Amino acid sequence: MMKKKSPKRGRPTKDLAGDVQTRILDAAEHLFLQRGYRSASIDEISEMAPASKPTIYAHFPGKEALFAAVVSRKINGLTRFEGFTPEGRTIQDKLMSLGSTIVENFIEESLGMVRATIAEADRFPELSRNVGDAGRDRSVKAVSRLLSEATQKLARTPRGPFGDKRSLATAQIFLDLILLPMLFRSLLGETPKDLKKELPTFMRERVGFFLAACEADWPH
Repeated sequence: MMKKKSPKRGRPTKDLAGDVQTRILDAAEHLFLQRGYRSASIDEISEMAPASKPTIYAHFPGKEALFAAVVSRKINGLTRFEGFTPEGRTIQDKLMSLGSTIVENFIEESLGMVRATIAEADRFPELSRNVGDAGRDRSVKAVSRLLSEATQKLARTPRGPFGDKRSLATAQIFLDLILLPMLFRSLLGETPKDLKKELPTFMRERVGFFLAACEADWPH
């Protein structure tokens, strides 16, 4: 009596091995950041993932939906600063510590995606705004908390220049002061390495300017 042949066991197909959706997003993010939305093709994403084109379209209706999913995942993965403790004893030291951390995280986590979404702002107007807003929202509360704590320690009343509701608005001004110049310079071609090298001097000057501008509001 002949034995039945056992089904062949081999490596799983490229569509079944691992988390295919994660692989697709990883490949798409790499190509979108490296080559831009217009130049990256579904064929290239399929090859890099690896995943067949029908599988990609089963997860994402098209390249536009895939780009939106990549941006959304990037936003959700941005660093949060809840519980972050700045180094230093003075308000200047703490602002320099927190500001440097915020800028470094922006350069490492958000810069490439900001460039990619700005390049496609006409096609995806909301995505570019969402990337910027997400980075700001994750930073402004940390800055606001630090400013409020500094006011309560350095002033006789918690209603100093950083107290109460003003701390949020003041924190946004501080973020614009440190982030916008770095974004502009990066878009003009300066490398992350060069920006990080200059960061200590840049942050010292910006924090000094910020505190000097707020000095008139300190209670005397």
